[in-house]
Amino acid sequence: MPFDYYRIFYYVAKYKSFSRAAKALNNNQPNITRCMNIMENELGCKLFIRSHRGIQLTPEGEQLMEHVAIAIKHIASGNEELNEKKNLKSGTVSIGVSETALHLWLLPKLEKFHKTYPHIKLKISNHSTYQAMEALQKGLVNFAVITGPVSCNKPLQKQVLCSFHEILIGGPSFQEIASSPKRLRDLQDFPFISLMNHTATRNFYEKYFYDNHLIFSPDMEAATTNQVLSLVQHDLGLGFCPEEMAKDSILRNEIIKIPVEEPMDQREICLITDTSKPVSVADQKMIEIIMNKEV
Repeated sequence: MPFDYYRIFYYVAKYKSFSRAAKALNNNQPNITRCMNIMENELGCKLFIRSHRGIQLTPEGEQLMEHVAIAIKHIASGNEELNEKKNLKSGTVSIGVSETALHLWLLPKLEKFHKTYPHIKLKISNHSTYQAMEALQKGLVNFAVITGPVSCNKPLQKQVLCSFHEILIGGPSFQEIASSPKRLRDLQDFPFISLMNHTATRNFYEKYFYDNHLIFSPDMEAATTNQVLSLVQHDLGLGFCPEEMAKDSILRNEIIKIPVEEPMDQREICLITDTSKPVSVADQKMIEIIMNKEV
């Protein structure tokens, strides 16, 4: 039985009139009557009692109406939800984010998106780079904004958003060694503070030291870059930090930039998406804002 027949039946039963049902459906009364006659013949029972006083449902018609009304309401509710999501009146955007990517790139993008689409919920999950990629592969987030360098295989796709530079910093007691550029090997005897193992940042530092024939073996580990900054401010050791995140503390003389002779590669902030999964309207709008360098 075509679904349209049940839809017509619903309106005839609702208005108890073929003519009013035809008007509601932008149809004509003879066609509505014909469809209901076909429906009754196929179901093998009468659904309506027709009289000069109008239309009444038979017991069979009443029973069918109970089920059809529920189905029609569910469909209407589904259409309404889809329209709300299409028009960005509801929905959720879930993003896996590394700490550095959040502070150096994502925060103003989130602000812009929230002001433009205030009805869309934002779910921001704080991850290391590798954790964010794993969450994306498992479908726990819609996409990821992370700190590189990082490589990924299909169906994951990487798009570089910006580059940034890391610097070596120390607390006030390290003022003397900041007076002139130092070689890495001359800093080996000083305590180092770093992010924990198995992070993209830690791997980046280890490669930097390895490329200069040294081993990076920090004396203290922290969970976040902000923690590294705090520990450095309290003279607990030297640490690397994105220059942009350190500049305010440097201006307040809370920490000191220590020049290093060996050049350090620039790092990247990347957008990682899963090309095998569909993208919602809200996700697409967020991605457009994230990729806009002017925001």
